[in-house]
Amino acid sequence: MYCAIYKSSKKESTYLYVNRKDDLGDVPQQLLQTFGNPQFVMMVNLDKREKLAIADLSKVKESLQNEGFYLQLPPPPDGALLHIRTKNTKL
Repeated sequence: MYCAIYKSSKKESTYLYVNRKDDLGDVPQQLLQTFGNPQFVMMVNLDKREKLAIADLSKVKESLQNEGFYLQLPPPPDGALLHIRTKNTKL
């Protein structure tokens, strides 16, 4: 199973996986507006992968089959880092 991966022009570390390159027809219009101009990153053969960097491989495949797309959001900030950021903004 191949898929195309696009990065968001508006949201850092946000990626969109779709079944075919340049075919965003299954992606809701409202999501595309929030995502911004999709910038092609690469094609990936999911069947030859054991895992993905951040996304769960089985969830990506399931979402591509059922929805026609998968949205990968950035991971939440680590608790210690969040505490430091909060502390620094109070200074």
